[in-house]
Amino acid sequence: MDIELLNRKYRPLSPEERIRMLYSDFQKILFTSSFGTTSAILLDLFHKVNPNQSVHFLDTTYHFSETFQYKNQLTELLNLNLIEVLPEDWKNKFTREDQTWSKDPDLCCSINKVEPLDKLKPDFEIWVSGLMKTQNAFRKQMNIFEQKENIIKFYPIIDLDEKIVREYILKNNLPEHPLLAHGFASVGCIHCTVKGRGREGRWVNRSKTECGLHL
Repeated sequence: MDIELLNRKYRPLSPEERIRMLYSDFQKILFTSSFGTTSAILLDLFHKVNPNQSVHFLDTTYHFSETFQYKNQLTELLNLNLIEVLPEDWKNKFTREDQTWSKDPDLCCSINKVEPLDKLKPDFEIWVSGLMKTQNAFRKQMNIFEQKENIIKFYPIIDLDEKIVREYILKNNLPEHPLLAHGFASVGCIHCTVKGRGREGRWVNRSKTECGLHL
C-alpha cells in the first residue's frame, strides 16, 4: 500500500469515517488497547463500526488494579471481543524478581510488551492504536498511517486532543479511567507511573518517553 496515498485519502475524514474506510481497504486488522485514560473513545468508535472486531490487551502483569477494573467495565459495557496477551511466564517472572523496571526499563518493556506483540504481528496487515500528536514530541511527528517494518500502523485519532477526547467520553456516557480523578492523566505500569499532567507522570526522571511499541 502507498502510505502517502492512504494519508491523503484519510486525512479529511473524521475518526469514525476513517475506521469505516479501513474495513474497505484492509482485512487483517490488529487493534490493541491499553485501557488507559484516553482508550474509551477508540474502543467506542470501533464498537459502533464493527462490534465483532477483536481487541488485544497487553497484560504486562504490572497494571494498576484500577486499569484491570476499567478494562472489565468497558469490556462488559461495549461487549468487547477481548483477547488478553501475556508475556512469556519465565521472562515475566525474571523481571519481577530482578525488578528490571528500576534498572533497565527498556528491557522490562521489551519483555512484557514488545515481544508479546511482535509474535502477533505476522498474522495481520495493519495495527490500530490510539496515539495522539499532542501526547509528546515524538508522537507530534506521526501521521495517520505509518509503515513500521512489516506492518502498517493506523492512528485514527492522531489529530485529536485531550479536550476533544474528554468531550466525546462525556457526550457518549462512557466511564473514565478511575485514576484520572486522582491526578493520573496517563496510566501505564504501576512501577513506572506517577501522578502528572499529560504524559509527564511516565518514567519520571528518565529520558524514556515510550515503552518501545511505537518506536
